[in-house]
Amino acid sequence: MLIVQPHHDGSTLYVPEPIVLGQPTRLRIRVPQAWGTTTRIWIRSVQDGEPRYNEATKTSDADGWAWWEGQMLVVNPVAHYRFFIEADGRYWSLNAEGLFSRDVSDYSDFRVTAFNAAPEWLHRSTLYQIFPDRYARSAQADTHPTPDWAIACAWNTPVQGTGPQTSYQFYGGDLPGITEKLDHIQSLGADIVYLTPFFPARSNHRYDASTFTAVDPLLGGDQALVDLVEAAHARGIRVMGDLTANHSGAAHEWFVKALAEPNSEEAGYYYFNADHTKYESWWGVPSLPKLNWSSEALRRRFVLDDDSVVARWLKPPFNLDGWRIDVGNMTGRLGSIDVNHEVARLIANRVREINPNAALLAESTSDAAPDFDGEHWQGAMTYSNFTRPLWSWLATDAPEVNFFGTPLAGANRINAEDFLATHADLVSDYSWPVRSQNMNALNTHDTARAATVMIDGCQSLAAVLMFTMPGVPVMFAGDEFGLKGFNGEESRTPMPWPELPAPAVTVNDLRANYSALTQLRREHSVLTEGGIRWIYAQGDLLGFVRESVDAAMLVLVARAASEIELDTTVLSQAQLTALEAAPAFSAGTITATKDPATGTLKLRTESLAAAVWTLPGVEN
Repeated sequence: MLIVQPHHDGSTLYVPEPIVLGQPTRLRIRVPQAWGTTTRIWIRSVQDGEPRYNEATKTSDADGWAWWEGQMLVVNPVAHYRFFIEADGRYWSLNAEGLFSRDVSDYSDFRVTAFNAAPEWLHRSTLYQIFPDRYARSAQADTHPTPDWAIACAWNTPVQGTGPQTSYQFYGGDLPGITEKLDHIQSLGADIVYLTPFFPARSNHRYDASTFTAVDPLLGGDQALVDLVEAAHARGIRVMGDLTANHSGAAHEWFVKALAEPNSEEAGYYYFNADHTKYESWWGVPSLPKLNWSSEALRRRFVLDDDSVVARWLKPPFNLDGWRIDVGNMTGRLGSIDVNHEVARLIANRVREINPNAALLAESTSDAAPDFDGEHWQGAMTYSNFTRPLWSWLATDAPEVNFFGTPLAGANRINAEDFLATHADLVSDYSWPVRSQNMNALNTHDTARAATVMIDGCQSLAAVLMFTMPGVPVMFAGDEFGLKGFNGEESRTPMPWPELPAPAVTVNDLRANYSALTQLRREHSVLTEGGIRWIYAQGDLLGFVRESVDAAMLVLVARAASEIELDTTVLSQAQLTALEAAPAFSAGTITATKDPATGTLKLRTESLAAAVWTLPGVEN
């Protein structure tokens, strides 16, 4: 059944003006004539905690839709609202989760915010994540000695996903190796390189930094980072770093001093018990002692000083373009202590002081929305609203897969309607800008690989959703070669470069597919600026329209043989006609057949497939 119902989202089609605190803002809603006879619509906002109602007026009828418009006073920096609709003698509430014929919580109301905007480039970018030890070795890598903590591995040595060797297998990838591969990254269409930590450490993942003041010599040292950023910038590619604001390593110079000198300033950077014999750490892992953000001295040294950890790497000569904050959801939180938002605000203000055009993302792997209102973190590295339901919809029989740390033996299989319900539920609590700046990933260095989790061939289909839904698409290095892995550690496979000896992994070359999708997103601004309206979610098939006044795009993804019949309840006649042309992108085959008697259009596929069509824009 087609989804025919009133629609609003946070794009400029419906929120056409900049948000200014203390000023009214215009809000628009469209109602399909096929849905019912609408007599009145109110905008229900929450102002200083109290609901207010402002009546909207009908402004036009176009292409089978009635457009209504009203105003809301933006009293608070985060302004919540929904639409209260009177139609055919009934009352409905439309919020960011969907349409309801009953009262619903304020939690999923639409929201606009009056905070500082993120840099414009962020939501338009495609991000390429690199785990440095496994990406590429330069010639100088051969001169680096194997550290005492490491187990030296040849490039084609199989990765141990679990066991005592997992964190210590050392392949010797370095930053000059990444610089040498920038042409490859550029050919994929990525415009942000996101590096997992580059600080010295005692593990291959480097989340256990032993200092924040230098680049690991095993990666080439400080100059190697300078050279990488300069070479990337020359190609129009930005570079972001990865910062552990929640913890340091146990070998960190601060912690070493804190442990040895209970009365030192550094001892206040961490949580020790009364007799200084025990300390708090991330998930009880002794090598990752937890930072105590109640310490004013830590705040100065990590954030506020001229040469603080946050500041140093954003300034010349390094010139990073932003940070991804590791476990942002846990930073500043321990039991009854919660200074998380205070710390986030501190870091964000400092980043803006140094470079207003820098990005600031943070990891929060579950329901991230309560910590991401747009005041500080600009977007979330999260899995709940996209990655997890996508895995579940496209899941194959892979019981060995680590499903995001849950007790489940592999992904929990669902149909398309549950994918959409889960996505709508967990994305509804973000403002539109934050939603557009969240990282949409099929997988990362902390998860299994999509190629392991999904039905054979479905990684390409999943990539279509990643590049066409609101959010920043994320390629984890190796996705373009279809690499596999049952958990995050096994997924950190060395890159199977064609010029190297045959790798110990199966390669499925998807480079052309990813390049085509980045080009599609770059050439069609509606995929980064337009709204999103779902028109179908049932069983094996998902369909939605990205739309603006100037252009629209229809996206269909089928995990098995499917068909859908489209009519003027969801698309205009001009849009239906445009679907008779070849799609702008396709993976698999979807055929279109028009019924001359009714004017409807049937789209059909005999197997898994995805396609994206360009359509005329929205009349309003």
